Amino acid sequence: MQNRIGHGHDIHRIVDGRPLILGGVKIDAPFGLLGHSDGDAVLHSICDAILGALGRGDIGKLFPDTDERYRGADSADLLTRVVELMKGASLCIGNVDVTISAERPRLGPYRQAICARIAELLGTNAAAINLKAKTNEGLDAIGRGEAIAATAVVLLVPAA
Repeated sequence: MQNRIGHGHDIHRIVDGRPLILGGVKIDAPFGLLGHSDGDAVLHSICDAILGALGRGDIGKLFPDTDERYRGADSADLLTRVVELMKGASLCIGNVDVTISAERPRLGPYRQAICARIAELLGTNAAAINLKAKTNEGLDAIGRGEAIAATAVVLLVPAA
């Protein structure tokens, strides 16, 4: 098996009354993300990137929102299942690059915890995880504070 690259993107609407979970970390905010699962756009984008590198479709194909088994699911559990598929293909993480697009809250104080949690879930070193947080400068749904999005790129390499 050769190196494989995958790209993932996810966006969720901001809603009151739900916890905000990004990268498997609870973020202090008065709102959360609407979703069939916990709405963790960061872990969803990583799932999609890994599935893309594996040629296995996307998170909606593997964990459809029409399936009640996944209602309220912890996205860390979903990512764990995707990682098992990766390992089954004799691949492991080379590196992951994630960009979170959000006007609020400020994510800088959570960067290290998010990277550590992603590394733990992927079974790799935190040095293999890069995380950027950007605003949309007031433009579109993200800029108006209506949504949060995440984009991930992963490099999968043959397992040693």
